[in-house]
Amino acid sequence: MVGGAAGQPEGNASLIRSIGWPAWRYSQSVPSSPFDPAAEVLAGPFRGTAVLAAGLLTRAQLYGPRYRRVYPDVYLPAGLELNLATRSRAAYLLVGDRGGVLAGYSAAVALGADCAPPDAPAEVLVAANTRAHPRLRICRGTAAERDVTTVDGMRVTAPLRTAWDLARRLPLVEAVVAVDALANTGSFAPADLLARRAGTPGARGSRRLAEVVALAEPRSESPPETRLRVGLLRAGLPPPAVQYAVCDGRGFELARVDLAYPEAKLAIEYEGADEHGAEDFGADEFARRVARDRMRDGELAGHGWQTLRLGADDVDIELPRTARRVEQLLALRG
Repeated sequence: MVGGAAGQPEGNASLIRSIGWPAWRYSQSVPSSPFDPAAEVLAGPFRGTAVLAAGLLTRAQLYGPRYRRVYPDVYLPAGLELNLATRSRAAYLLVGDRGGVLAGYSAAVALGADCAPPDAPAEVLVAANTRAHPRLRICRGTAAERDVTTVDGMRVTAPLRTAWDLARRLPLVEAVVAVDALANTGSFAPADLLARRAGTPGARGSRRLAEVVALAEPRSESPPETRLRVGLLRAGLPPPAVQYAVCDGRGFELARVDLAYPEAKLAIEYEGADEHGAEDFGADEFARRVARDRMRDGELAGHGWQTLRLGADDVDIELPRTARRVEQLLALRG
């Protein structure tokens, strides 16, 4: 009988913790209804040696086609998508018992801050020497306890420390994207980075933080929105309002738009490839949402507003041309 008597939740909990499961699907409150601890453990990243010791798999099963090794002694189901969140959980199993913490983009994704490119490697902060592995960024160093928090059983750098690390090393626009996403969690203000710089004189990459902070806007709700807003600013356009509530003459909110120039009554909405599409909602629901957006645009037009809807290419490829379009519209409606 694995992990204690059948039907005893605490036995199941002890088993899962002993295998190093980072609790990304498992809560401390174990459900009273029976569940299969093996299925729970093997649904995500796990330590191979611990699973073998617990008798949940044979060596033939572990090394067979159903599972794949991502780091030494860290495995996951072969069919599980190896995105940044999954790679980060696997990386934590590799270093967590040696005092390592998730950092950088791995910490950001754990904290719920969407700012990493899709191909970003997992990232850990470790004090001891750790051998390099593919798709894993290893940073040498430590984090003070005030700079560490726990998410789903994993120790990760806190939002301000994560922003501090990313903002000092990324290109300017992506640094602003990271600060916006992390500050949007509500745990710090971008200006706190400057206070941290004052207390850490000479920190590598910290000289450019003033520019990052000047461009940051925690109300931004997606990386493309930040990239668009920063692109407009760098093109010399006035700063747009962010997440602006468009109201009628009586103060009733008609819509909330991504960006706006209220004086010109110009609303800008981003609806790129990374936004929800038909595959997320189904074709019928997606069509209803599109129709609702168009109806809202018509309602705003009835109050004198023009809505400019932009796609991924408008931001990722044609941003200079997009900025010129916005400039022309502001001139026409000014």
